[in-house]
Amino acid sequence: MEKVISTDGTPIAYDRLGEGPAVVLVCGGSVDRLSNAPLAALLAQYYTVYNYDRRGRGDSGDAEVYAIEREFEDLDAIFAVAGGSAHLYGTSSGAALALLATAAGRPVNRLALWEPPYIIEGTRERPPADTASIYRDFIAAGRRDKAAEYFMAEVVGLPAEFVASAKASPWWPAQEAIAHTLAYDATVMGDYSVPEEAIKAIHQPTQVLTGGAAWPWMTRGNEKVVELLEDGSHVVLADQQHNVDPAVLAPALKEFWS
Repeated sequence: MEKVISTDGTPIAYDRLGEGPAVVLVCGGSVDRLSNAPLAALLAQYYTVYNYDRRGRGDSGDAEVYAIEREFEDLDAIFAVAGGSAHLYGTSSGAALALLATAAGRPVNRLALWEPPYIIEGTRERPPADTASIYRDFIAAGRRDKAAEYFMAEVVGLPAEFVASAKASPWWPAQEAIAHTLAYDATVMGDYSVPEEAIKAIHQPTQVLTGGAAWPWMTRGNEKVVELLEDGSHVVLADQQHNVDPAVLAPALKEFWS
């Protein structure tokens, strides 16, 4: 593990693996860089992989006030140690962050997005527009457990029995530990609508990857993103759910980045 200092002084931790063209991995909500570690290990056979902890997670620092622009600056710091530019991969809400960062002019060579969770009107109910405030209120009240539970049940839409079993699992304390970052991902997602203007500002080759067993609303949202891209493609990975198998995903990314 190494660290780089972001523009506002926040230390950002990352693992560097392999040799070859630079690749940066962005994790999604309720997880840290460990969630991308198996994928990073597979990609390291062909690339120099930079797998980093987004601010507020894992071994990275944080700031008192959150803004999406600070996450862009964190990526700037990672791109700098990667040699100035890189391929970029993001998963779930991390895919939305990667998309927005690319649209804002970050030095991305090729952009790959795994199931950005945008919601097309009428395909499912969207989370409340003030979701970030809901999380912040839970955290301020000392109820990290409620923030994590709200994310799983009300935002992701997981069944009540799954949430109950999750709360009794050995990994639940880790969910509570980074529960404050749920507000960060909610800020990135906004009202969960497709960010059309941002997508139209992306000129790099971009691939959206979706699981063959994805929720129908997820598939439709991903298709809409591809429709709006200047140079976009859509790949469906058979039988994959949102928690994609790295052994299936890695070859698809290699083919695209090659």
